[in-house]
Amino acid sequence: MVNKYRELFNSKFSQETYQSFLKDIERDFNYLPTFRVAETPFFISEKLKSQLLEGCQQLIDFIKREDFKVLTQKSLLVNYHVPNENEHTHFLAIDFGICEENGEIIPKLIEAQGFPSIFNYQAHLYRKWTNTYPFLRELSPYLNGLDETTYYQLLEKTILNGLPAKHVVLLEIEPEKQNTKIDFYYCRKDFEMPVICVTEVIKKGKQLFYLNDLGEEIQIKRIYNRVIFDELENRKDLNLQFSFMDELNVEWAGHPNWFYRISKFILPYLSGPYFIESTLLSDLEEIPEDLENYVLKPLFSFSGAGVIYNVHREDIEGVTQKDLYILQRKVQYKPILKAIEGYVKAEVRILLLWPDGDEDPTLVTNVVRLSRGEMIGVKFNKDKDWVGGTIGLFE
Repeated sequence: MVNKYRELFNSKFSQETYQSFLKDIERDFNYLPTFRVAETPFFISEKLKSQLLEGCQQLIDFIKREDFKVLTQKSLLVNYHVPNENEHTHFLAIDFGICEENGEIIPKLIEAQGFPSIFNYQAHLYRKWTNTYPFLRELSPYLNGLDETTYYQLLEKTILNGLPAKHVVLLEIEPEKQNTKIDFYYCRKDFEMPVICVTEVIKKGKQLFYLNDLGEEIQIKRIYNRVIFDELENRKDLNLQFSFMDELNVEWAGHPNWFYRISKFILPYLSGPYFIESTLLSDLEEIPEDLENYVLKPLFSFSGAGVIYNVHREDIEGVTQKDLYILQRKVQYKPILKAIEGYVKAEVRILLLWPDGDEDPTLVTNVVRLSRGEMIGVKFNKDKDWVGGTIGLFE
């Protein structure tokens, strides 16, 4: 996308350099992520950046509508409705596929999530890239004039909200078994806050506690929530002393309700050049004849679970809860990143922070996933190179 840097990067690339880069990541915790780390950053031109920001703003305008909560209330009725919801989400992740339409490159919204992403890891990943390729310091992954210092300040404000770190916990289901645990490690390192499993939470009345390394009970005053309810529901073996549905004296950094409100649930409401035609199955008047041009998606799933890419009529007819699925027109991802061999597709996730008291969310940084397969995702990219997770760098 930015030929100057693409040509420079490719000229300096070698497998030895790539392995050195991976070792730099591994060195921090004697651990390398279980997800694949791509061989390259994604260089984003001013034009594509402008398009991404415009698409984000149109989505933000929709989320800030006065009737947004009314429009999305059904998303809670068919899932979970956790008490003490915040006025707005604290986190936004907006995914755009880099596509081709009428011969032009254009980002298309794949989905949006009112849920945290790998905010801490991405900042460290950029550092690792610049350690290996110093010329990358000429570029930045940050938006809105942020640098590393101001980015961390805003992230800390959003997660901790001014509380001592020991009273704020990153909550997850068996954090050590999660693919994103390197982000948890960096969060603990950056903010000195505990990372605990849902089974370690102690409930006393309306208050929650955990045991620190000395065995002392510490009150949990704020939860940085990384728990996906789909996984929680499937883990009948877990012994919890509390329920998310309880009335609790606790703040949320990322209230669970926003996972449902800002999700695929809102896609049928969106229209414009950056949005894809999406129809609730319950609103579908007739099944299209050209189903090869559509993908079937459950509204509430994580990491692509339940998505049917090659749709058949019987797939649609077999859905019993038709108000919980969308039929979405396929888009053509454009192989746009020039690898050493061939070209690679890209999906850009713009990350936003929205701390308490701010009128608007702030676009802060990004995550990029590269693919050679039919879709973005591990199962479509097995045994391929120049694919996986990375970061986008802006001119």
